[in-house]
Amino acid sequence: MATDSALTTEQILSATEDVLRRFGPTKATVVDVARALGVSHGSVYRFFPSKAALREAVTQRWLSQAHDDLRLVAIEPGPAGERLHRWLTTLFAAKREKALDDPQLFATYTTLVGETSHIVDAHLATLVDQIGQILQDGIDKGEFRHTPVVPTARAVFEATAHFHDPAHASGWSDPAVGDRFEAVWKLVLRGLAADA
Repeated sequence: MATDSALTTEQILSATEDVLRRFGPTKATVVDVARALGVSHGSVYRFFPSKAALREAVTQRWLSQAHDDLRLVAIEPGPAGERLHRWLTTLFAAKREKALDDPQLFATYTTLVGETSHIVDAHLATLVDQIGQILQDGIDKGEFRHTPVVPTARAVFEATAHFHDPAHASGWSDPAVGDRFEAVWKLVLRGLAADA
């Protein structure tokens, strides 16, 4: 329980996540969030001017959680091929964990993501940019062949969509999904290799 004076954005977003998990995106209200926090709904509105703004903030928080781990992989030293593989497996593992460990919340966020295309577009642009950083490093070091970085980064992202796009989440519990990912990865790497 928070008091009005001690209330933080993080507390509101965490409570909203719990409320969304409990009621789903169609039934969850700002009043439910305020009730979970033990404050008035006006206190929540001081931080977020509307239900839509609150839902956008929760969605942004959810999408951004993976950015830091992925960014660290993108900038770490070492061969670009290994880093790109680690980046893709990190993304897949994060999405798969969310989908399998908390399917109700994952489904809720999938709904919210569909309502906030501008947030999703920015999220996807960040991810493609991180892939591009790795590709550019690989090109500079002669590990990858010369290719236009931005369209190639987008192509890598789209070629591996089966392993990170929520539309494919129903297949992520298949025991063979890891082998399928590695098969796709080998094709991607072969296409990028300097001697391709």
